Amino acid sequence: MAAVTFTGVTKVYADGTQAVSDMDLAIADGEFVVLVGPSGCGKSTALRMLAGLETVSAGTVAIGEKIVNDMAPRDRDIAMVFQNYALYPHLNVYDNIAFGLRVRKVAKDEIDKRVRHAAQVLGLESLLDRKPRALSGGQRQRVAMGRAIVREPQAFLMDEPLSNLDAQLRVEMRAEVSSLQDELGVTTVYVTHDQIEAMTMGDRVAVMRKGELQQVAPPQELYDHPVNLFVGGFIGSPTMNMMEATVQDGPEGLAMTIGQQRLTLAPEALEAHPALRGYVGRAVVLGVRPEDLEDAALAVQIPSDQRLRGTLMLREALGSEIIAHFAIEAPPVLTQDTRELAEDVGTTHQYEAHAKNQSTTSRMVGRFNAHTKVAVGETIDVAVDTRALHFFDVESGLGIYDGGQ
Repeated sequence: MAAVTFTGVTKVYADGTQAVSDMDLAIADGEFVVLVGPSGCGKSTALRMLAGLETVSAGTVAIGEKIVNDMAPRDRDIAMVFQNYALYPHLNVYDNIAFGLRVRKVAKDEIDKRVRHAAQVLGLESLLDRKPRALSGGQRQRVAMGRAIVREPQAFLMDEPLSNLDAQLRVEMRAEVSSLQDELGVTTVYVTHDQIEAMTMGDRVAVMRKGELQQVAPPQELYDHPVNLFVGGFIGSPTMNMMEATVQDGPEGLAMTIGQQRLTLAPEALEAHPALRGYVGRAVVLGVRPEDLEDAALAVQIPSDQRLRGTLMLREALGSEIIAHFAIEAPPVLTQDTRELAEDVGTTHQYEAHAKNQSTTSRMVGRFNAHTKVAVGETIDVAVDTRALHFFDVESGLGIYDGGQ
């Protein structure tokens, strides 16, 4: 096992495309770090440079104490798991797992010991004689993991390994991969587009955008304290609601003017975002996570000055909760950040319609208690937990926390 370090790493292709820009990332020995971001953000390119499948244009990549820029992939002592599993169809499970060890001329009894141990860990003992075509998607993925495990590498590199599995199996395999990595303690770099995977699996998550690292932090820190509007909008499902608001001061303390409505902030909001005082009289981007919104009829503990009124457009019943889509009169946030976020979730048409029509209406999503009685077309009152709000500078997109902007 070994630490992995990217220092000033840049990748520029022959056509001038810069896929990764000046990347600095230190991954500790035994740590599980997830690279996440929209398609084309450079996460897979970074992984491939670590694996030796892409050359490094500038900077250094180190595994342990060794700089590996010019080292062949086979000499880097890493094991890679791909999304297509890359199994040999003519070999059975045992031989697929053993293949890499045989190439390295490991002793036969040592190969057998390692293969059988990996099969036991992964629950493949009864499948060792089967060919890949006789396996389910989850079983094939376990075989690919087994082939990596027997190598006993310094680091595991995983590139979207669960993307070909159905939803339920992905949930199961997320837990299995996390548990396996914890048991083995091998340094792991995992690439995914799925931010739920990133949040549930990583010790730390590195969010990338246009080849640049935006924030590297433990999952909960990313969620609670996004460094900028892009990270705030990318992390979370459903995504964070965003709208333009103006910071106002008054006898009851700071409040947000949202369209014609006023939302008083709980004292905890100012404690978490003291720099907000410097924005009095100015517009900011207000971020509200769906779980911090509730049908006001069911949230009687939240005072009336911490509520918004809107029109219910759609309700999705999930059994345990209702996903409520509603519209309020408030300017939507139309920046490059929110355009990229719209592209990522496939709502670019909504973004462009808002921009073209200079819309003053924002669509919001809330996670309501399953017992809510709200109906489509109704005017509804929505309670807002203002202790958990997020605030971003309109021009820079940076989160407003301790320092002044």
